[in-house]
Amino acid sequence: MVSDDLRKRVKAGREHDPRITVIQKELFKPGSSKVQRYAELVIGKTDFWSLFKYELVVTLSSWVPGALGLFLRAKLYPLVLGRTGKNVTFGLNVTLRHPHKISIGDDVVIDDGCLLDAKGTDNQGITIGSGVFIGRNTILSCKNGDIVIGDYANIGFNCEIFSASRVYLGASTLVAAYTYLVGGDHLYDRTDIPVLNQGRTARGIEVDDNVWLGAHVVIADGSRVGRDAIIGAGAVVIGEIDPFCIAAGIPAKSIRDRRDVQD
Repeated sequence: MVSDDLRKRVKAGREHDPRITVIQKELFKPGSSKVQRYAELVIGKTDFWSLFKYELVVTLSSWVPGALGLFLRAKLYPLVLGRTGKNVTFGLNVTLRHPHKISIGDDVVIDDGCLLDAKGTDNQGITIGSGVFIGRNTILSCKNGDIVIGDYANIGFNCEIFSASRVYLGASTLVAAYTYLVGGDHLYDRTDIPVLNQGRTARGIEVDDNVWLGAHVVIADGSRVGRDAIIGAGAVVIGEIDPFCIAAGIPAKSIRDRRDVQD
């Protein structure tokens, strides 16, 4: 049973009902068939046609290597996606979850092994602008949140963008490998139950245009990085970084302003 206080905080957008993030419970909840639970979690729709179409597309194209696979995915993946622009390339074993809530612009490359997961009960999902590159094994994961990626953003391999609220990655941003944008957090006020069983909080993340995030950077929930800023490798951003700043460290602090004249 969810408390009235939790309901109020969820409605205000500061906190999300923990039930929607516990996939294990959804997988084994009573009263529905395995096929229905699979359809709810993976496809986001439970009607036969949506299930059949998704399974057909994945079976015929997701695993196929080489030029044939690229051709098949370019033709078949748009059948299950919400919107797909022109000249979109899907690599080998690109996985889609709740694909009808994924929108992709023109001239986008999604490399091998990526996961686009727009899962949620009432979210809008994932919006990817035009000219975007998403590197190999990168994960875009919604837990009833939204992810918006601006035009010409370049995301390296093995990155993760997680959203339980709203995560915005601006246009022409450069994101190096192993970078995490963590748009949500766990509550830990109580000590009588595990953190896993407590609620979640989510304030969102905003990374403005033309930002460069170095390798292994972590952007914590509730943070904002101003336009044209540079975050050094291994830094952890907690809070706000001003525009045009070069920041580094744990937590990340400004080293200098890029607009300052250097001797």
